[in-house]
Amino acid sequence: MIDAQSERQTSIYSTPFYSSSTGYKMCTRLYLYGDGNARRTHMSLFFVLLRGEYDAILKFPFHYKVTFCLYDQSGQQRHILDSFRPDVKSTSFQRPRSDMNIASGIPKFIPLTIIQPDNNPYVRDDTMFIKVIIDFDDMPKTLLPYVLNLNPGIPTEIQQKMIQQESARRQQQQTSTSPIANAETDQSVKVNLQQANALLNIPANMDNKLSDPTNNTINRIAD
Repeated sequence: MIDAQSERQTSIYSTPFYSSSTGYKMCTRLYLYGDGNARRTHMSLFFVLLRGEYDAILKFPFHYKVTFCLYDQSGQQRHILDSFRPDVKSTSFQRPRSDMNIASGIPKFIPLTIIQPDNNPYVRDDTMFIKVIIDFDDMPKTLLPYVLNLNPGIPTEIQQKMIQQESARRQQQQTSTSPIANAETDQSVKVNLQQANALLNIPANMDNKLSDPTNNTINRIAD
């Protein structure tokens, strides 16, 4: 935080991660003391597309909804979430022609007044946990709390299967309570999303590492 305030190190990048074994390569960029108009008032969090080895067979522009979740470590599950949908006209979401595209995301992700107090639930032992969800199938908002309550230690493939089963269970329940069954509700909603678990170590000198970004009160979710 001190380095961010003094502008010696205004931002840090996560370790790159992929949406799948042959998917999009990406990372996150964190401005702990804010960026631009959010400087000194908010923590800024951005999504970055990187040039990957599978780009030639992927579809661009990247248009999938991105959700960030800052974990509450107190056990109260008062997590902070925000989402955005990419601007497909922006160069940030076209196929990368250099090592990385320009970062794009949420400049005012969380007010600094929330994470600055010593006893705040989001920073413990100089550590934050942030989850990034890339939603490939327009997951219903009502399903998001379930997704964020899943144990992050469970392999991604198993989490996806659990999400699909929960979605099918809810659809079946909705069908059984509806006087007229909708044919569409008999189909399982495939939820295919990429989750990356990030560990942010934030000592006073901000000599930290932001590794792959990683359930859950929804404070704000973009359409």
